[in-house]
Amino acid sequence: MGAQTHTDSGTESPDGHEAAALLDDARASVDPVLRAALGSLPGSMRRIALYHFGWEHADGTPAEGNAGKVIRPALVLASAAALGGPEARVAAVGAAAAVELIHNFTLLHDDVMDRDTTRRHRATAWTVFGDADAILAGDALQALALRLLAEDTHPAAPAAAARLADCVVELCAGQQADTAMERRGPGEVGLDEVLAMAEAKTGALLGCACAVGGLYAGAAAEDVSALDAFGREAGLAFQLIDDVIGIWGDPRRTGKPVGADLAARKKSLPVVAALSSDTPAAAELAELYRAPYEEEDELESTVRAVERAGGRDWAQAQAADRMARAMQQLARAVPDPAAAGGLLALSEFVTGRSS
Repeated sequence: MGAQTHTDSGTESPDGHEAAALLDDARASVDPVLRAALGSLPGSMRRIALYHFGWEHADGTPAEGNAGKVIRPALVLASAAALGGPEARVAAVGAAAAVELIHNFTLLHDDVMDRDTTRRHRATAWTVFGDADAILAGDALQALALRLLAEDTHPAAPAAAARLADCVVELCAGQQADTAMERRGPGEVGLDEVLAMAEAKTGALLGCACAVGGLYAGAAAEDVSALDAFGREAGLAFQLIDDVIGIWGDPRRTGKPVGADLAARKKSLPVVAALSSDTPAAAELAELYRAPYEEEDELESTVRAVERAGGRDWAQAQAADRMARAMQQLARAVPDPAAAGGLLALSEFVTGRSS
């Protein structure tokens, strides 16, 4: 997939239709498992978790909210199907739900640390229930994920649990690196460093999702490793596009205020690329980033500086490069193009989206 400006054209490619069907199927498969897992939580914690997933309002009444796109569970199931067929896909449903629980554990914690007030078009859990309760609910989701795998009798479950535990450690390291970068000056963070952080924060879990699907298919170790690499590269492309959307996206589609990362002076990938460009616009951006955000017109100046310094173009070109690498890894793991179709469609979806 080539680098492009992401707009909502109102049309979908055939791959887009295939991805939508895979995501719908994943949702239908994992939602009952997720609801049962959340239902096992103590009352107060269950309420926070159900609110976060969009299935209840803050007062505990039922809601038909947005529980996310289930990209990670869909990758688990598509990887299992690609290498093990329909039976492997069915066997991997519990593991797919575990991966989604881990993803939501990270979201609950990240929202607290980043002080994000909106997610999925509604107030974040910490703004409704407080920091402590949101953090504890996230902890509980991680425990539920590990319990799902501990109770799974499939022979791949122990290896999947170990892989997911290693992934959580990597996710935490990536988040710690991200928060540490925020305390450093605008010229003190390099591109290689921020790319490594993004791989740990985003690529690791997408890679883990693909690898877990491969484990449930009984795939060879080299194929599981290639699936992990495919997911990591696609995940980095995902993060690059996500960072672009965070600056230039439509908040009506993203559910988050545009420019929030710039206002918070976060060193996202386009920003670090812009700061590293050694241009007059980079110097202007660095000057803006040294001072706290105060006025809305300043945000517009910051957006323009990132773009003039090449941050947007670099991020889109880098996303295309990472997707090319992802395709190479996918061809290693699943040489049959027909069998790889689901994974290809999902990777096109996550990097071709506008929200």
